[in-house]
Amino acid sequence: MSSPEIFEQEQAGIQTSPSYEFWRQVGLVTGGTLLSINMLVISIMAGGLLGLVISFRNLPQLRQIRNFLPAETTYIYDIKGKHLASIHGEANRKIVPLDKISPNLKRAVLAGEDNYFYNHPGIDPGGIGRAALVNWTSGTVKEGGSTITMQLVKNLFLSRKRALTRKIAEAVLAIRLEQIFTKDQILEMYLNQVYWGHNNYGVETAAQTYFNKSAENLTLGESAMMAAVIQAPEQFSPFVNKNLAIQKQRQVLGRMLELKWITKQEYDDALQQEIKLGKIKSFEASIFPDVTNPVAQELIKKFGRDATLKGGMRVQTTVASDLQIMAEETIKKWHKTLEGQGLNNNQMALVAIDPRTHYIKALVGGVDSKKSEFNRATQAQRQPGSAFKPFVYYTAFASGKFTPSTTVLDSPVSYPDVMNGSYSPRNYDNTFRGAMPIRTALALSRNVPAVKIGKAVGINKIIATCRTLGIMSPMEPVTSLPLGAIAVTPLELASAYATFANYGWRSPPTLIARVTDSSGNVLLDNTPKPQLVLDPWASATIIDVMQSVVKEGTGKGAALDRPVAGKTGTTSSEKDIWFIGTVPQLTTAIWVGRDDNKQLAHGATGGGMVTPVWRDFMNKALKNVPIENFKPPSKFTRPQPTKNIMNTKKLSSSVPR
Repeated sequence: MSSPEIFEQEQAGIQTSPSYEFWRQVGLVTGGTLLSINMLVISIMAGGLLGLVISFRNLPQLRQIRNFLPAETTYIYDIKGKHLASIHGEANRKIVPLDKISPNLKRAVLAGEDNYFYNHPGIDPGGIGRAALVNWTSGTVKEGGSTITMQLVKNLFLSRKRALTRKIAEAVLAIRLEQIFTKDQILEMYLNQVYWGHNNYGVETAAQTYFNKSAENLTLGESAMMAAVIQAPEQFSPFVNKNLAIQKQRQVLGRMLELKWITKQEYDDALQQEIKLGKIKSFEASIFPDVTNPVAQELIKKFGRDATLKGGMRVQTTVASDLQIMAEETIKKWHKTLEGQGLNNNQMALVAIDPRTHYIKALVGGVDSKKSEFNRATQAQRQPGSAFKPFVYYTAFASGKFTPSTTVLDSPVSYPDVMNGSYSPRNYDNTFRGAMPIRTALALSRNVPAVKIGKAVGINKIIATCRTLGIMSPMEPVTSLPLGAIAVTPLELASAYATFANYGWRSPPTLIARVTDSSGNVLLDNTPKPQLVLDPWASATIIDVMQSVVKEGTGKGAALDRPVAGKTGTTSSEKDIWFIGTVPQLTTAIWVGRDDNKQLAHGATGGGMVTPVWRDFMNKALKNVPIENFKPPSKFTRPQPTKNIMNTKKLSSSVPR
């Protein structure tokens, strides 16, 4: 049966077709003279329609509407389906099928707009006659006589200019539309297309805005109030004038009672029902703008701006809301704490990545996204300082010439420098400690050994390692590169360390897990497809050495009740301080600095001031996560040594065979 539930109740006395008596009441309101005028108008319009069917050949081809996709809002969710943000242009719309719309609302809309919808062929002579009569009596246009089908074609294809030709075009197109689609299909399109006020197009977003519930669950009272809005959305909105909205609600309910579509008891109950308004949600701020803003930018880059704003995509992000909340709260808390320790005007960023998937689980781009939309996690390129050293030592291990026990001299050295004549690296404390194994050199973050190893293994090979890890920031093969003489983002560092933690297996880091259209068709699937990009033995070895950083080196402040590998970073003049650390299930990078790139405070270090922040976040994030151990390097096959990579004697190296 084509009509909705309310029209299937003939046994209950509900009228399902317009009677001649009704038509007589419309046409004979004031007697024979007005009836003649009424019939004359109808005759003129009927003749006009017949004549114009041929002449309106340039009207839209309605069969194309089968492929028509109205502008629909794109929705962004977290990994578990929690709504984070909505992206749309002017039209905030979510399309729903007719069976997901409350029968109460269908009845209310039809009662207010077109109660003979299921019986007329697209135009309603009774409605036209009534409108003509009212307009002739008043001397102005007060009613249009448009059916729901005519309103739909007007909204889809025609301008809103009031003109006889447009009204005739509406009628012609309405008749055509009725020949192509069923009544239910037309009603579904109408309810999803019509404007309901406050940038809400379509019944679902309107219901969510006005009453904070789905259109499927609207009560009779709510439905009548919402149906009344259609005639003048910005005037009859309960957000604008609740008393007027209640008055219009009563009129719709009265019409439904007059049509015997509701009982007197239902009418009374609806009027007594308490109406709890929601809130205007169009252009509502995102829950996590640091996450959803880069997601939106990525969608625009991949699909285009129009598709993002109007395509009705459903975007599942990789972010876990509970971790994101923890991350934001941690950053806000420690921002104030560090201010109290003399790090005035500090900014912070945090990136947490699951190394097994490279899904970004939490991302914080600053202390307060409301004050600054600049995302320091993804956009700020800052010097990593000693946090860059693991890339140097990994490259050395991967060469097959070095192990953690290889001895290196922490002693004065100079290198030719084109700009300054020579370059002499110094340690942070301006001392030298002589011979030490690589494990100790990294644990204590000694600068001179890192430069010596870097020069020996080859600066260009270190750059190649960084590129393989996805660090695409500009790099020059300068002697000071092993000390972090480049600019990188926290996201780049977090992703690179996550690849170490996954023993060389890497997927591109992403905030987007999956994108579908509103019908569920997959547009983008970022299911991890890891590739082995690093040597597994060398990766496990650098992780093993970075555990020493936390156990006995500069990263002691990051120690947890489980194995942790990580590295501190402090740049010259204390402008940037870092800690990037990982457990097998989560890698987190935290950066602290100033937007003006000035010194934070004398003596500020990653080991002293960032490790407590990292530990605080990770303790909360890992509360219910099982303790896991890293795989030892012995589980993997060592790389074969490369030829002529360095002169090992200069480093007093001893590589066991």
